[in-house]
Amino acid sequence: MQLNTKLAVIAAAVALAACGKKEEAAPAAAPAAAPAPTAQVIKIGHVGPTSGAIAHLGKDNENGARMAIEELNAAGLTIGGAPAKFELLAEDDAADPKQGTAAATKLVDAKVAGVIGHLNSGTTIPASQIYNDAGIPQISPSATNPKYTRQGYAGAFRVVADDVHLGGTLGKYAVETLKAKNVAVIDDRTAYGQGVADEFEKGVAAAGGTVVGREFTNDKATDFNAILTTLKAKKPDVVFFGGMDAVAGPMLKQMKQLGIKAKFMGGDGICTTELPKLAADGLGDDQVYCAEAGGVEGEQKAGMDKFRVDFKAKFNDDVKVYAPYVYDAVKVMANAMVTAGSADPKVYLPALKATNYKGVTGNIAFDEKGDIKNGALTLMTFKGGVRTNLAVIR
Repeated sequence: MQLNTKLAVIAAAVALAACGKKEEAAPAAAPAAAPAPTAQVIKIGHVGPTSGAIAHLGKDNENGARMAIEELNAAGLTIGGAPAKFELLAEDDAADPKQGTAAATKLVDAKVAGVIGHLNSGTTIPASQIYNDAGIPQISPSATNPKYTRQGYAGAFRVVADDVHLGGTLGKYAVETLKAKNVAVIDDRTAYGQGVADEFEKGVAAAGGTVVGREFTNDKATDFNAILTTLKAKKPDVVFFGGMDAVAGPMLKQMKQLGIKAKFMGGDGICTTELPKLAADGLGDDQVYCAEAGGVEGEQKAGMDKFRVDFKAKFNDDVKVYAPYVYDAVKVMANAMVTAGSADPKVYLPALKATNYKGVTGNIAFDEKGDIKNGALTLMTFKGGVRTNLAVIR
């Protein structure tokens, strides 16, 4: 038999032997893993005066925002099923209305999902129109002029009580508790300073007191001798200043130099931990009375105390006044996005309006205007250069 024939026979036998055997299938490939959802970057704007005379307050606010943003990112939140990464876009308005509107325009162009700010009423109010026109929600942590939330803007909110409550309460306190008969009033001509002074004057009149003089300065002034000399001649029991601590400090020094013994009062703008440094020996015990537009009491105090400790550990600086309100405002905005399942302002705005959030500054819910419901005031004085709480009033 030829070799080729032999090989053919063998091949045929092998083929026959294989007949009937089931061929083993190749192992099936594992299904490809679904790609992880891409994190959505959500831009939150913050605006405050981080330059100028009250830069210490603006930085305080910005640090409150940064603290909240870092905690949100550490929490690994998802919005609409996708991971969310929050990014803070911080702008400086130098407490100047023109710079404030420029900052607002910049944030709108950056397509932020919401804005926390501004600090001052004088910058918050003009900026609010820009945010409203762009459909971007805004939560102010500190602007107290009533006009802000009375413009009819759907996305304007605040987490502190307004000047009607603050100024009126202080006016009543001056007459009924401090027993002032004659009261002098000074304001710095800003939307905040003039607004809170007007409401204070109304409160004094309603309580039966008399305003014996009304003077004004500006938010960058350092010399008050002329207006203080005029008021000294009218022998006021109380001098009220509508403005910020950077002006109130030097004013207190000059009151002491002129021998004015009157009590000194003001709103939240002077009710800061920085005032003792700015006033130096012009600040006597139980001489200054002021009110913070917010406040906690009872079991809520523990949360605020913890916030202050954590803030000091993180930034090596004490809370000046507004940082906790900024912190809560950021958390409230993010919570509305999570609830709505979207960072689109049109989608999450209804959830923001319906907010019922327990923050370090107390419970936060908004009325139909965007004002905080049942807003608190904390009356304070200074003893030994330290702020001392007198009472929380609602």
